[in-house]
Amino acid sequence: MGGFFGTISKRDCVMDLFFGTDYHSHLGTKRGGMAVYDEKDGFQRQIHNIENTPFRTKFDKDLAEFHGCSGIGCISDTDPQPLLVRSHLGLFAITTVGIIRNADDLVARYFSEHGHQFMAMSSGKVNSTELTAALINQEDDLVSGIRRAQEEIDGSITILILDQKGIIAARDRLGRLPVLVGQSEDGCCVSFESFAYHKLGYHDSYELGPREIVRVTADGVEQLSPAGEEMKICAFLWTYYGYPNSNYEGVNVEVMRYRNGEIMARDEIQKGQLPKVDYVAGVPDSGLPHAIGFANRSGKPFARPFVKYTPTWPRSFMPANQEARNQVAKMKQIPVPELIEGKKLLFVDDSIVRGTQLRETVDFLYESGAQEVHMRSACPPIMYGCKYLNFSRSNSDMELLARRTIQNLEGDEGQQHLEEYADASTERGQCMLKAICEEMGFDSLGYQSLDGLLEAIGIDRDKICTYCWNGKE
Repeated sequence: MGGFFGTISKRDCVMDLFFGTDYHSHLGTKRGGMAVYDEKDGFQRQIHNIENTPFRTKFDKDLAEFHGCSGIGCISDTDPQPLLVRSHLGLFAITTVGIIRNADDLVARYFSEHGHQFMAMSSGKVNSTELTAALINQEDDLVSGIRRAQEEIDGSITILILDQKGIIAARDRLGRLPVLVGQSEDGCCVSFESFAYHKLGYHDSYELGPREIVRVTADGVEQLSPAGEEMKICAFLWTYYGYPNSNYEGVNVEVMRYRNGEIMARDEIQKGQLPKVDYVAGVPDSGLPHAIGFANRSGKPFARPFVKYTPTWPRSFMPANQEARNQVAKMKQIPVPELIEGKKLLFVDDSIVRGTQLRETVDFLYESGAQEVHMRSACPPIMYGCKYLNFSRSNSDMELLARRTIQNLEGDEGQQHLEEYADASTERGQCMLKAICEEMGFDSLGYQSLDGLLEAIGIDRDKICTYCWNGKE
């Protein structure tokens, strides 16, 4: 994933840019960057590695050197950015969020025969933001270039460009990610997360539609290219990686999660499948609101049988080694013995992807004295690795717990019946649940249905991307 923030003001914007970008740190773990423009001194830019040190710490020492009234920043889970680009379109800074699945094809088609060189990453792959800029520079103006990039790229790309006139913001072609504009007395900002600018004194002003391109100045928003009709916004914004205070398409993240948990409990009660437990709990942190909703509807007490100790431990998915990731996850889990010993517990997690850390969690609970552990996933079984936003990215779909279980049960034949396996009311669906319970040590397992999840989000279902669950683009 990744996050972005830009601001343009009638006063110096550096502190707003710094804090606004920092408020996107939950969306990425690899690189952080800021670029600022000053009319007298031009562009200033800095990029830091944030894999082991937070954005705020890395950039704190740079603030004294930054000055200007406009800037863009990013938290990147992939490439170093923002980039400074000089071309026939002028000098500009650019940052992007998304995936270019056809990068090799684009390089071969447009750039291999013209002596064009790209900065290669350590993996040998081309920097996605640099490739996006190169596509933009194929046209005679920035707007035409952005439209070309939107059409040519297989995947998704959301773009912020900073030039001498202000900020150009472009939402990806199918609106898989949000782009929101805030406004204050002094200027405007553009952001992935709405809460980031609320804390800085901006109010909601505008939300871009799919493929829409706007110029943001200190005075407001000018549309440069209209929005498209088709939208496929990512459902995981609400389920997992969106911040609780944020709103996308008018739907608050925390409110959706409560509603999602309530729907899960409602459906279990109607089917007579709600187990007798002492407490309902959430897997920290994003599972907690789903669990609160589940507890409220089920009438079972909500509790926190374990908490995460986060002040000094890095994110559990940051170490490169899986064994190290599991150890970090284990070290962060601090039990509350009085709420575990001899208790029957039902846990709600935001999702179950590979299941590696969840097995560690279950073992930890039983070692701490739990009598029963029931698990619920706040979304359906994940059957496909994301190919649009890097969520649930995998080298192979067989790394996903559901797909791996299906392969173990029925081999290649099972892969032809994924829709049936995802439906808990079918024989195949029940077999998958039983197999996962045996592997993971759950006393029972339940997944939110796709219908239930879409009901919880509450916007037009045709406008929501559900690819990772049903493979439909």
